[in-house]
Amino acid sequence: MNIFRLTGDLSHLAAIIILLLKIWKSRSCAGISGKSQILFALVFTTRYLDLLTSFISLYNTCMKMIYIGCAYATVYLIYAKFRATYDGNHDTFRIEFLVVPVGGLAFLVNHDFSPLEILWTFSIYLESVAILPQLFMISKTGEAETITTHYLFCLGVYRALYLFNWIWRFYFEGFFDMIAIVAGVVQTILYCDFFYLYITKVLKGKKLSLPA
Repeated sequence: MNIFRLTGDLSHLAAIIILLLKIWKSRSCAGISGKSQILFALVFTTRYLDLLTSFISLYNTCMKMIYIGCAYATVYLIYAKFRATYDGNHDTFRIEFLVVPVGGLAFLVNHDFSPLEILWTFSIYLESVAILPQLFMISKTGEAETITTHYLFCLGVYRALYLFNWIWRFYFEGFFDMIAIVAGVVQTILYCDFFYLYITKVLKGKKLSLPA
């Protein structure tokens, strides 16, 4: 495992922990898109079905189980325990417009036409756009809490680091996965505008807002 993948995984884990702590400590899920969290739960579920068929390493297995468990814990907190604080009026992105096209694309463009491979490919494509409901929600409300922006920043850093991971693996291992790279580039691009606002506003103590 190279340093880019390790730090990417840690950044991803940090984002998840930041979000869970934010919800639990404030006893509120205000400003958090439940739809994005549903998509992330779907991403991890379809990607890590190989837990039932193969073992790579203890680290790999533990991280997969943590991602799945935390994703469903977040969905539970939003839609059950703290449902009264969920802002459904602003979380209105039509996620079927993401899931259906992504599902179709996974059937058409994949490495191998087998159930597990199609589901893995589906998860890669879906993760690249899963943050859109959250960004859409912020654009509707006009602003985001600082802790929510830290969560989004860590997610963006995770994706950017994984791009460097793919570059490292290509040069030093001869490994190249076009599907993962293209999806990662798309996802990183979606964060670019947010990165700029985060650096110019949040780090200077200002509240972040996205254009509607």
